[in-house]
Amino acid sequence: MAIDDKIICIVEDNDELREALALMIQYSDGFALGGSFCDAESAMDNIPFIMPDAVLMDINLPVNDGIVCVGNLKNRYPQILFLMCTSFEDNDKIFNSLKAGASGYILKTEGPENIINALSEMIEGGSPMSSAIARKVVASFNQSREAQSFSSLLTEREKDVLQFLSKGLMNKEVAAAMEISTGTVRKHIQHIYEKLHVSTRVEAVNMFLNR
Repeated sequence: MAIDDKIICIVEDNDELREALALMIQYSDGFALGGSFCDAESAMDNIPFIMPDAVLMDINLPVNDGIVCVGNLKNRYPQILFLMCTSFEDNDKIFNSLKAGASGYILKTEGPENIINALSEMIEGGSPMSSAIARKVVASFNQSREAQSFSSLLTEREKDVLQFLSKGLMNKEVAAAMEISTGTVRKHIQHIYEKLHVSTRVEAVNMFLNR
């Protein structure tokens, strides 16, 4: 393990998938496997001793689910990042995961490469989401009355930036999509944070969606 490798833990009850994810982490540059767990209880007991940079978290676990696990650990260790890696696409699980403290939500069907890319993006400050999940987030975004009241605080350009953040895009991707510089994107994000009184992208999206 290199000194600057990011330590990743896995919480997944399917033995074969858990082993596959562990191998994927071990053979990916820049990552090191901190531990893998088959249930929320062992994860909540052991992750505090490992203090990983990020956790790949399944939702459907035997006793307490992954959302409970994220909420428990995030409250105690807010610096740990959580990427939900699951088969569920329903709105309640998506938004409950985000409310619990998850920074991203990706479907298992996305495959190993996309999961690794999502981990990297999250660690770099992004909020990665599978396209199907992003569509649900944006749909809720558009339907939320509270979001409309918040939107009056933002300029059209800031709202455009927030739309892209909801899709999990990184600064350089937002810049490319909007044909502006990454510095301008950072300024828009800073203004969004100031106007909504938040300090992270997930908080901005959640508040805008009234979640």
